[in-house]
Amino acid sequence: MLKSSLLKMLEESKYTVVLSGVGMVLENGYSTLRDSDDSYEIEEKYGYSVDELYCSALFNTRPGLFFEFYRNEILSQIDIPPGDGYKFLAQMEKDGLVDAVITRRVFALPERAGCKNVVNLHGTVYDNYCPSCERTFPVSYIRESKKVPLCPDCNTTVRPKVCLLGEMVDNAQMTRAAEEVEKADVLLALGTNLHTPLCNQMIQYYDGDKLILITKNKHFSDKAADYVIYSRVDEALKTLLYK
Repeated sequence: MLKSSLLKMLEESKYTVVLSGVGMVLENGYSTLRDSDDSYEIEEKYGYSVDELYCSALFNTRPGLFFEFYRNEILSQIDIPPGDGYKFLAQMEKDGLVDAVITRRVFALPERAGCKNVVNLHGTVYDNYCPSCERTFPVSYIRESKKVPLCPDCNTTVRPKVCLLGEMVDNAQMTRAAEEVEKADVLLALGTNLHTPLCNQMIQYYDGDKLILITKNKHFSDKAADYVIYSRVDEALKTLLYK
């Protein structure tokens, strides 16, 4: 598919929704931990797999170990700023080419780059709260804690507002995301394949015929897209904006 044709579709679209996948996070220099070589080092370091560490069961039963892992392996990555792919998305939203971004990634990269209408299906590391009194805390409160971060008002363990393994996605966020996709005449899947949970969940609500996939790696599910561009997302978006 010619990128000029894609730009024309976006310019003519009344409502375009982006599904931002893990490929954009990897392009940005973040690690997915579960799917990388880091997972072996983490298991050796903590004595548990990433799946066992990043889960609600460990948070509830061994919060000290959970937060040691969470601070060292998750929050350590937030020092990496949003890269070009996310900056281009923000520019596209500003230019009226993109209306909403949906993602399962928890680092708030679209918002940090400047996107305004973002649905974070799994929440973000920047939102934290006390389950007892509902007081909210910035990510710095978690990051700077030496042990288990406690609410100073009621001594309850502060909870990152992210969807841990073993938990259901927040129903309100799912509903909002579904409503965004239902409005779309163009659905732009970036840095993903159409067999991922993000796409499986969202594509069922799309009723259009302009499902556009931009991905670096080929996958058997690509045939479900109406148009495919094999490229890094940041490079493809740069070509669109600076043709």
